[in-house]
Parts: sequence; structure tokens; C-alpha cells
Amino acid sequence: MPLFDRRDLIRSAAFGLPLMMACGRAFAAPGAANNRLLMVFLRGAYDAVNVIVPGGSDFYHEARPTIALPRPDPANPDAPLPLDADWNLHPALRESILPLWQARQITFVPFAGTDDMSRSHFETQDSIELGQSIGARRDFQSGFMGRLAAVLGAEKPISFTDQLPLCFRGGPVIPNIALGNAASRPSIDARQSALIKAMYHGQHEAGVDLESTIGQGFAVRDTVFQSIRGEMEAAGRGAITAKGFELSARRIGRLMRDQYNLAFVDVGGWDTHVNQGGAQGNLANRIGELGRALAGFVEAIGPEGWRNTTVVVMSEFGRTFRENGDKGTDHGHGSIYWVLGGSVAGGRMAGPQVKLTPDTLNQGRDLPVLTDYRGLIGGLLARQYGLSARQLGIVFPGAGISDLQLL
Repeated sequence: MPLFDRRDLIRSAAFGLPLMMACGRAFAAPGAANNRLLMVFLRGAYDAVNVIVPGGSDFYHEARPTIALPRPDPANPDAPLPLDADWNLHPALRESILPLWQARQITFVPFAGTDDMSRSHFETQDSIELGQSIGARRDFQSGFMGRLAAVLGAEKPISFTDQLPLCFRGGPVIPNIALGNAASRPSIDARQSALIKAMYHGQHEAGVDLESTIGQGFAVRDTVFQSIRGEMEAAGRGAITAKGFELSARRIGRLMRDQYNLAFVDVGGWDTHVNQGGAQGNLANRIGELGRALAGFVEAIGPEGWRNTTVVVMSEFGRTFRENGDKGTDHGHGSIYWVLGGSVAGGRMAGPQVKLTPDTLNQGRDLPVLTDYRGLIGGLLARQYGLSARQLGIVFPGAGISDLQLL
């Protein structure tokens, strides 16, 4: 019995750039090649209401006696920044995200999420990445971004992750690269690559030429390595930082500007059960890094690329509205999604909302979900790519579409 089958070798052929095979027909969407979409997944469930703060709610300050942000005050550098009469922005995002709000290039969608009520990180992350109906039998070989790539047809997808994420399974060939190791020289040389390709000369699986597919994997790996190595050399002259997500986001921006137009990246470290902090502290540090990363992405992709780019920032669920006894927050339900881009109808809070009181909380503990993430993203895709109802039904089977007029 072999140690691995052909698909395992194909996935590992590029040593860091696993590949998945197409399993369905591609449908080219109008204008697909001119648009870019980046999905940013905050794994660990970020505390949305200490970032996009319901400052008009007295209940918010009562529920969070030690971690709530103060009320807006221009004289206080730790005070949140007013967005509208009801919502404020964390001060750590003053230099990075507030300018996008003022330019009307970012929209926040509160009370967004999934119907998954497990409050399990892994369960809910799977639910979101699969994009399938809650309660239906799960097909773990079919993620919503893989289906989207197949529907769009003309897209050039990539995943900036350690392993191919669940959301990209089941689509066309998807390269993935772990940005933390991206600057390392590939572990095999051209001679070894040729030997591996030759092992599968003339062999096919499901109508796919295995030798050609493995060759594509090596070619993508080498292209990405050369691009990132050049940027690392530029960083040596102080052009960009050499660490953190900010650098990674700039890499993504350059690669999406020049080569790829459908991408996924995940960022960890958002599970803040203990000593979460308010205007300062653990969450503030993390959210400041995220803001700088997104600003770096915008700069790297350039004005022309930004006009045709949309970024969606999501998390598996929100956190409890009340702080816990350890000055943190526990697993919740509804969250706040971000949608930003050069053509986004921004500078507003989108989607249905309710006044936050003990009676309006989900199960008396966390934000309700009023906008299903599948409907939110589906409505965005309909506008960005002109997808038909039939095509949207392939990406998000059984989901209704919420057109929040985000573009």
C-alpha cells in the first residue's frame, strides 16, 4: 500500500505550494479579470464591539466596566473616534482606517455572521469556509471560494496560508504559500523538480495531466519566491518593515497588483478571554497591527489596482457583550464585518441594526446575527462580478442574497 496517493503528491509537489484539482465546470463571469477580491479571516473571533464601538449605548459602558472605551473626546488620545451618532472607531485605527472612512472607501456591517450557534472556533470556521447551509450534510471537499473561482473562470486565485484552506477546496488549481516562510529559498532545485515531474510523465487522473499540473506548481512557487525576495531586498533600505502582518499585507498587495486577483489570508491571535484591554492593551495592539497592514496593502496595490479591489474582513463569530471576570470576553455570536475598496460605497454602517439592550442581545449574551454572511458576500459578488442568481446559488447553495449596495 503506497504511503500517499497521487493527489497527495500533487498537493505537496511544490513543497509549500499545495495544489487542488478542479472538480467542476468553470463559468466565466463578466469583467472578472479586471476585479480583485481579498478575504481576510480573523481566526479566534475578534471582539468587534471594542473596535467598532457602539458608543451611543449606555449599556455598552455598563456591561464593560474595565475594558470599555471612553466616550469620544477630542482632547483624549485614548478616546474612540466618532463615525456617526451611534458608532465610534478604536483610536488605534486613527492613522490607518479612519482615512478610508473619510474617503468613503470602507463600510462596516454590524450584526453580521452565521447561523452556526456552536460557539466553537473550529466548528464555526468550518461553517463559514464551506459556505454551505447549516444543518445540511457537509461536503468538506467544497469551499465557497473554490466554488467562486470555478464560477468566475478567468480568475487567478491564491491562498496566503500554511495549508490550502477549507474555503478553497474543490475549485481549480489553487497555489498557497505561507507568508511566514515565503522569504526562504525553495527546498528543491530545478534538477529535483524535473525528476518529480518525470515520475508522472504521461499519467492522468480525472482527465488532468499530472506532469503538467506538478510543473505549474513549481512555476508558481518560483514566481512568488522571486517577487518576495525582491521586496525583502528593498526592505533592507528601510522601505518597509521586515516583520509582522504589515509586511505580509504589502507582499499580498504587490502580488495581487501584478499576478493574482482572488485571494485569502488568515490572521490569528484574536481569542481574548483574559486581560483584553480597552484603548490600550492586547486587543488594541492587535487591531493597530491589522489597520496598518490594510493600509500597507492599499499602498502596495496602488491607486489603479485599488479602484478595482474589494477586501472583506471577517471572523468566525463575535464575543460576549459583557466582559468576564478575567477582564476579557468569551465566545459570542454576531460580529462586525468590514468591506473596503476603491469603489466601495463607504463611510457608512450597512445592514439592519437594533439598539443594544439586554433584551436585544442574542440569548442575553451577545450580538444577534441580522445579516447572514453568505447573503452579504453574495450581494457583493453580484455587484462586483455581475453573477447571476444561478451562479450565486453555486457559490452559496440555499442562501438568500442581501444586496447592501456595497459597490
